[in-house]
Amino acid sequence: MAQASNASVAPPTDDELGRAGLGLAVEGQVARITISRPERRNAMTGRTWTTLAEIGRTLPADVRVVVVSGEGDIFSAGIDLNMFTPEGVDGERSIVAGLADGSADPADLEGYIAELQEGFLWLRRPDLVTIAAVRGHAIGAGFQLALSCDLRILADDAKFCMKEPALGLVPDLTGTKPLVDIVGVHRAVEICLTARRVGAEEARDLGLAELVVPAEELPGAVDDAVAAVLATDRDAATATKALLRQAPDNTLEEQIAAERRAQVGRLTALAAGMAAGQG
Repeated sequence: MAQASNASVAPPTDDELGRAGLGLAVEGQVARITISRPERRNAMTGRTWTTLAEIGRTLPADVRVVVVSGEGDIFSAGIDLNMFTPEGVDGERSIVAGLADGSADPADLEGYIAELQEGFLWLRRPDLVTIAAVRGHAIGAGFQLALSCDLRILADDAKFCMKEPALGLVPDLTGTKPLVDIVGVHRAVEICLTARRVGAEEARDLGLAELVVPAEELPGAVDDAVAAVLATDRDAATATKALLRQAPDNTLEEQIAAERRAQVGRLTALAAGMAAGQG
């Protein structure tokens, strides 16, 4: 997975961001992404996710923190259900076109879903710390987008819901692994197969939220988290996040070996810096 932006690739234009229902503001080391389709309760489309992937590919190299939020008092109502109509969303492919009569190629559809997943995967990059600032409902794809982030800071009115099974679908936007990693298989089954709302306090108790605050305090709480991350050495933060990300899949022996390698790298870099300062 790429860990640095490609300076030769232009970022999405304001017009492209607008068509995708996204806002983007980059100020120094902080990028703020806003889901902005208030007329559809911030529901997202394929274009939203492919544009999110493009944002990830073109972020300036000095960005360290990415904050994802929704416009207004809702994070996201999830996928725009018009994607499942034969006509699809205006200007985008229908996700079901040709499936009923067999004219669609399942491999092509699987490839398209892989493209959409790229809009979620880059949020796990070790060189970034990603924060979901959640107000109101985060349903389906919105829940999965929040799960893609390193930290979830919730307003006390936030509610998570994995709606896909109730619609005859499965969660396919990278959300099943982090959900199981956080709450375990049995609780994940219960949350997904009942499609119930998980309120902010329960989300905190389950480990799905790092912090819950009154809605009016959410911006300040996010800013405090951003400031704390930026106060940490960038290279150490990157190495530490990489270690933590691989830990669930490593044995203890593999993980402590990874720790040794990472620490040798950090000590080497620190020693080189000290030598340069004395030169």
